[in-house]
Amino acid sequence: MTRQAATYRKGRVLLAGDAAHIHPPVGGQGLGIGVQDAVNLGWKLAQVVRKTSPDSLLDTYHAERHPVGARVLHNTMAQMALRRGDDRTRALGDYVAEFLGTDEARLRLAAEMSGLGVHYDLGEGHPLLGRRMPDLDLVTDARPLRAFTLLHRARPVLINLGEPGEIDIGRWANRVSLIDASYAGNWELPLIGVVTPPTAVLVRPDGYVAWVGEGTQDGLTEALTRWFGPPE
Repeated sequence: MTRQAATYRKGRVLLAGDAAHIHPPVGGQGLGIGVQDAVNLGWKLAQVVRKTSPDSLLDTYHAERHPVGARVLHNTMAQMALRRGDDRTRALGDYVAEFLGTDEARLRLAAEMSGLGVHYDLGEGHPLLGRRMPDLDLVTDARPLRAFTLLHRARPVLINLGEPGEIDIGRWANRVSLIDASYAGNWELPLIGVVTPPTAVLVRPDGYVAWVGEGTQDGLTEALTRWFGPPE
């Protein structure tokens, strides 16, 4: 059985996980997508409850997660169809196996089933925008630090990779952690590959990039307001 709720939010009612979508368990995608729903919703709900952000922030939960759920349902239905034992399905399975013999097809499927290929539509810009922040080995205060450790407090973080003190977050300083860091390797994303290194990234508490700096602070104020409420 495969079903998905028409909307993940109706007033004060919010759906996540199996309440929002059910599908065959092939590929183990159900646990991953349910946890991702909760992580996407949790920080937004907290900000609205605390009156840091307007109620409209909760609308972005449905906008971002409903397409992801629909894609997973589509994927699992296709996998179940390939499990039928008739001659036509076996022939189709042979073709699919041939396609999966290519690196590009395997990478695409792996990114989709793991959730690492999720891309939220946050507008035009750098390829990082709306994608999951890579867990880079950063250097900050002359010591190594993994990028994801900066998210352990469930707070947004702005990672400045340019000159120390170059970024100013003004009256959001009590909500957003500002970290000066450096990274010497390539920036590589699932499906996309190597991308141009940014000079700064604003990372939401769910690990997704909400703004990318490319030598300027253009758009930063708007991104801070959109995701973390108006300045105090």
